[in-house]
Amino acid sequence: MNFKYNLDEIPPVGHLLLFGLQWLAIIIPIILIMGTAVTSLHPSGIGQQVVYIQRLLFVVAVALFSQVIWGHRLPIIFGPATVFLVGISAGGKSSLEAVYTSIFLGGLILTAVSITGLFAHLKKLFTSTVVAVILILVALTLTPMILNLITTPTTQASSFANLCFSLVMVLSMFIAAKYLRGLWKSTLIFWAVISGTLAYILLFPQSPLPTYNLPAVAPFWKGLTPSFVFDSGVFLSFMICFLALSVNDLGSIQAVDELLKPDDIEKRITRGVTVTGLINVLSGFLGVIGSVNFSFSPGVIIASGAASRYTLIPASLGLLALSFLPKTIAVLGSIPSVVIGSSMIYLMCSQIAGGLQVALSQKYKFEYGLIIGLPMLLGVIISYLPPAVLNTFPPILKPILGNGFVVGVIAVLIMEHLVFRQKR
Repeated sequence: MNFKYNLDEIPPVGHLLLFGLQWLAIIIPIILIMGTAVTSLHPSGIGQQVVYIQRLLFVVAVALFSQVIWGHRLPIIFGPATVFLVGISAGGKSSLEAVYTSIFLGGLILTAVSITGLFAHLKKLFTSTVVAVILILVALTLTPMILNLITTPTTQASSFANLCFSLVMVLSMFIAAKYLRGLWKSTLIFWAVISGTLAYILLFPQSPLPTYNLPAVAPFWKGLTPSFVFDSGVFLSFMICFLALSVNDLGSIQAVDELLKPDDIEKRITRGVTVTGLINVLSGFLGVIGSVNFSFSPGVIIASGAASRYTLIPASLGLLALSFLPKTIAVLGSIPSVVIGSSMIYLMCSQIAGGLQVALSQKYKFEYGLIIGLPMLLGVIISYLPPAVLNTFPPILKPILGNGFVVGVIAVLIMEHLVFRQKR
């Protein structure tokens, strides 16, 4: 393809800022949605929620800048990893320190595996069928959390009203996705969150945007007291999540490689995955959800016609500035939970579509359906187990056997490489 600005070309300042604003408009809603979703699992007041999002913004800002300058050096967006949201939701409130310790240690291991070249051997485990199952499992095993977001009643709206609002919003997003083009389609999530929040406030006028007694400028490290607690069950659960994250990271880099055909792609992959590992070390230290390279970057590049990696630098600087502005974050983060849940439904549908595309890219056999079907069913069943049943699990195994995503990934690896190995 012919691009207006190539990979190592620096656009004029005006265009550089415009393209940087586009990347910023895409990533900010995702950070707000993921940050709010995580803090909803361990509520601690708006002040702590804002500080959490400040730290998350800082981590993503550092990651973007590092990847563009030292890592894979490609125009790939970076942000919170959905797969870790599955792990955190399964970890429970009592295990938060163990969760972030596991992210810290997992980042170290991923960095070591990438630097030493062992990552090339792990790639063999992840066939197209396994990758497809992982993509779809992430979406399916998040449905309990999404259901809670869109049905939780408020003083202004009942569960039924919120559910109806969510259905209309999701349908509107898909209609818009069909007809919008270019930059408007690339930034659909951004506009959907804004319009959805305004519509919710108009429909339920007793829920205006709140005002907070927060400072205009404050450091993100406020109240930071890192505490490391090792839990073997939580750690093993997150190691499975890191396997999925590494495949996501690899796929995102290779997708841009197919589009831009840069030189030294193997070195770019090694540097990119290494930086991802180090960023997750930082995430664990700061106590926030880990991050990964996003796979939808090629669509943004094609829509904008700009393949320059330098367009991400203004975006990273914008995120860095926002990480010191708690009052601004509070206003941006005043998103009703039903809007967050509806946006996640749209994002997860895109995730499922990606998984199906991978699954159907190979010649279909009946065995493939069995390999895919069992992990899906197990993942959904485990995700909806009542707390009373989960409490009967041995404590050391609960983070593993009580996590639908982890059980599904283990199941697909067994089905793919053991049960049906001889037949394929």
